[in-house]
Amino acid sequence: MSKPIDYDAPRRPAVDVEDDSLEELKVRGAAPQSARVDLDEAEAAENFELPGADLSGEELTVAVVPMQPGEFRCARCYLVHHRSQLAAQADGRDVCQECS
Repeated sequence: MSKPIDYDAPRRPAVDVEDDSLEELKVRGAAPQSARVDLDEAEAAENFELPGADLSGEELTVAVVPMQPGEFRCARCYLVHHRSQLAAQADGRDVCQECS
C-alpha cells in the first residue's frame, strides 16, 4: 500500500528535490509532520463583522411587477422569460430553451 499524498503541503522547487539523497528523503518521510487545522470558512465569516453593518432592524422592499402579456413562466426553473425563449410545451406546460 502506498503512503497517502498531502497535496496541501508546501512544495519545494525542483532544484532542491534533485539535490536530496536517498537517506535524506527517508529521514524526512519518517519525521512527524505538524498537523495544521483548517479553519471553517463559514465559521470565520460568522465571526467577522463590518463596522456599522448591523442590518438586523432593516426591512427590504422590492417592487413586484406582474407578468407581462409577452412573458411566460417556465415549468421547470420557474423563471419568467420572454415568449421568444419558449422552446416546448411539454404536457401543456411551458418550458424555456435553457431547460429543454
